[in-house]
Amino acid sequence: MINKEEFRKKVIGSAGEIFSHYGFKKTTMDEIAKALNIGKSSIYYYFDSKEDIFEAVVFHEANILRNELTTTIKAVESPIGKMKNYVFVRMKSFEKLSNYYNAIFDKNLDHFDFIETIREKYDREELAILRLILYDGARKNVFNVVNSEYTAMAIQTTLKGLEVPLFWKKKELNIENRLNAILDVLFFGIVKDR
Repeated sequence: MINKEEFRKKVIGSAGEIFSHYGFKKTTMDEIAKALNIGKSSIYYYFDSKEDIFEAVVFHEANILRNELTTTIKAVESPIGKMKNYVFVRMKSFEKLSNYYNAIFDKNLDHFDFIETIREKYDREELAILRLILYDGARKNVFNVVNSEYTAMAIQTTLKGLEVPLFWKKKELNIENRLNAILDVLFFGIVKDR
């Protein structure tokens, strides 16, 4: 007897790799079935459509990202360490979790209702995490933050602005230098002490 949850995980894993390689549009149910060495009808027993599988893949990757971010933030005590870890893991995870990344940022996928739900949830969760880090840093007298809401939005906007040049060009081998430069500006600004 096949365990339903185990089978779904296998489909999500294989389909995730195929979607990542070919993109949503070019991926077919035949390719997913072939990768699993099963018939398409077996997949349709557990998933209604290719869109249904893609949605499951995106939610799976969203959970991976959430877990990685939570773990990395909890791994350090200092607010600066938390912010650094958050930025590095967030930016590097998008490279690995390309289906989730594409779901959030690819305008060609806008016609799926679940995409907007994911985008909104992602933005809310990210702002909440950033606000917590900023609040912790201000409380510990490490960050000079007047309004954590606006500061969190500014950091989120900066990170989103980095995504395109960092990952769509794929030319830069070491993104750490660029991320460290951004963190230096974030933490220390560009204005000399007055």
